[in-house]
Amino acid sequence: MLVTMSAMLLAAAPVHLTAAPISLPGEGVPVALPGAALPGAVLSPFAADFPAVGSMAVSPLALVAALPAIEVFPQGLPKQDIPPVGPAPLGTPPVERSPNDIIVTGRKETAGDPLRAVNAESFAVTQKVDDAVIGPVARTYKNNVPSPIRRGIHNFLYNLREPIVFLNFLLQLKPGKAAETVGRFAINTTIGVAGVLDMAKRKPFHLPRRSNGFANTFGYYGVKNGPFLFLPIVGPTTVRDLFGGAIDRLILPVGVGHPFNSTSYTIPAGILGALDHRSEFDQTLKDLHDNSPDPYAATRSFYLNRRQAEIDHLHGRVEGDPAGMSGPPPSVVPFVPSDLEPGAKPVSETLEKAPVETTPVIETPAGDAKPNAETPQ
Repeated sequence: MLVTMSAMLLAAAPVHLTAAPISLPGEGVPVALPGAALPGAVLSPFAADFPAVGSMAVSPLALVAALPAIEVFPQGLPKQDIPPVGPAPLGTPPVERSPNDIIVTGRKETAGDPLRAVNAESFAVTQKVDDAVIGPVARTYKNNVPSPIRRGIHNFLYNLREPIVFLNFLLQLKPGKAAETVGRFAINTTIGVAGVLDMAKRKPFHLPRRSNGFANTFGYYGVKNGPFLFLPIVGPTTVRDLFGGAIDRLILPVGVGHPFNSTSYTIPAGILGALDHRSEFDQTLKDLHDNSPDPYAATRSFYLNRRQAEIDHLHGRVEGDPAGMSGPPPSVVPFVPSDLEPGAKPVSETLEKAPVETTPVIETPAGDAKPNAETPQ
């Protein structure tokens, strides 16, 4: 109530405002100009007491309204560089750090490897057996058996896989490649002396050997890898590849029968296949196992990437070697995995031996580099 009454009095109470004398141009006599009264002003009842000066009574609101307008020019807030939040854009050069900087990082588990601890232990055991027995035997086989004989055994074993390759190309709705596979098998089985000579890849046929299997067919139709597995002696695989490989191995024994279902064939073929495979991939395994601070993570990444590259090649997404996993890459650039296993050497101790990479890389003979994918089984 008091506030309201005070506001009404201020609005109605007259303020006596005396008009200031103004000197007219060319004359020195000051003259009061009542006409110069402010808008809303009324003559004061005491104006007669000041004959030389015009006086007006003005309400405070009228006085405020008569004040000249004040223009405000906003200058804006002071500008300053605010550092961005989040990761730097791609292509941004790395920030240089001094040796005294302390960097705190968190351990990140690799997706798709829930059995990591068991796999790493199986890998360690397999490595010991490989270093002591399998590796030396495979290198002895490679160094002492003449190359033409080793190549003949290799061609013979892979020629027996051509019916499996043919069947899977049909399942993948690729009749052209299926027909080429039939042609390869017919040429190598006859002219190539039961597949010992790979005549189909030569002139005038030019039919390259292609890798395929039920694991690829599963992946082609969207079946996921499932958990990564490292089986003792067998090596890296996944649940999908394990089932697909098992079906591949049953095709000839079940579909053809003798001699593929007898131990007189399966045992020698299995031993020769293991020696051929291990000797072919000797340099690749050396790069992955000996030149990396974390051989298990390197092997896992190499296997999964190369398997995915083989399936992407079936979809026509990437260019690659049609032989796929059946042939080793020319070389593997050693790399330091981003997530080291327990007990692995710190990155700082391995920088002089291997460049830091996040994925393994295959170098082609022409010098081009392309992402890699898996080790053979």
